[in-house]
Amino acid sequence: MFGLTFGLIVIAIVLIIALIDAAPVFRDWFGRIHIGRFSDQRVWGTAVTETGVKWLTRTPKIKLTDNTRLIVLDMLRGNYTRPAIQHWQEASLLLGFHSYLSNNTDPKAEAAVNALIFSKFSSAGQWNHPPQQVDGAILAYGVMKHSAGLPEVYQAAMDQMWELIRDHIGEDGTVQYRKSMKDYRYVDTIGFICPFLVVYGLRYGKPECIELAVRQILEYERFGMLQGTSIPCHAYSTGTKYPLGLYGWGRGLGWYAIGLIDAWRELPESHKYKKPLEEAVVRFARTALAVQGEQGQWNWTVTRPESRADSSATAMLAWFMLNAAQIEEISRECAAAADSAILYLMKATRRNGAVDFSQGDTKDIGVYSVLFNILPFTQGFCIRLANSKDQ
Repeated sequence: MFGLTFGLIVIAIVLIIALIDAAPVFRDWFGRIHIGRFSDQRVWGTAVTETGVKWLTRTPKIKLTDNTRLIVLDMLRGNYTRPAIQHWQEASLLLGFHSYLSNNTDPKAEAAVNALIFSKFSSAGQWNHPPQQVDGAILAYGVMKHSAGLPEVYQAAMDQMWELIRDHIGEDGTVQYRKSMKDYRYVDTIGFICPFLVVYGLRYGKPECIELAVRQILEYERFGMLQGTSIPCHAYSTGTKYPLGLYGWGRGLGWYAIGLIDAWRELPESHKYKKPLEEAVVRFARTALAVQGEQGQWNWTVTRPESRADSSATAMLAWFMLNAAQIEEISRECAAAADSAILYLMKATRRNGAVDFSQGDTKDIGVYSVLFNILPFTQGFCIRLANSKDQ
């Protein structure tokens, strides 16, 4: 009797493990039936926004690893996801809904945004779980966009975010991605911190924050780009100035692009750094235009036309192009590139409005995910695109 019971328990455990592995595979297969059927941009915009509302309060977890077998082991080891990864997913959704709610009255969306923000802070405006890495700055940026009319409410939390960033400033005067890699500067960091630093500096009268954001961008342009281009490498060494990782990583271009364009957008026309950043926007735009794919996409490796398209890179660079089109000398080309990229993203959207085929989380410098799937971060940028097109 005991042996039979034990055997049934073992069978049940094996079935549960198999179901945990099989469920995502089945969900992706089913979700991709009739993918890419959107032909009207307004209908597409409504669909991606409606899906985004659901994800504001239940943001899908993004995997750390590429494991598709025995996923339960990653869960048990605490190696399935991390708060830092979720921060930039939530941040992008907040930014998307800032664009949406700036042009629409939607109580349901407003309630979902408020629920997400309130889940992050105490009634006194302090972080419930303070970010431990600079990745959290992009989430702080999203919160600041929604609390522009109440600058004092979350000031203590934003001050704490600034202190965290300041604690990561290295000997060269730029911000480290991680304390454990003090001599490396990652392209990701530009997207994470620079827009926050500009808005924080402007709102609370701290020009040193804006100085740091501009320095982070221009130093990367100086040391982290392929010679003669604006194609960034994944990272560079502050000591040797050697490039680290891949030149032309698609989401790496995206991180640089959104950090640069949102920092530029936030600065007033009269600010002394508006023109230097605008010049950087023009330089980067010309390079990014040259590596856009024929279908409007940017690939996960933009220098290889045969590599796989990445929806996350495409959404980020489309946002860059849409805003760079405000600059007269590159307006026509950038506007056309943004239109083409949106058409590609429509083709990559499932029938339920979820944008598919974004590269998974990066494992290390030069170690990139081979999985392409749903990413809330991409969804947020598609919501920004859909609701900023006519602004």
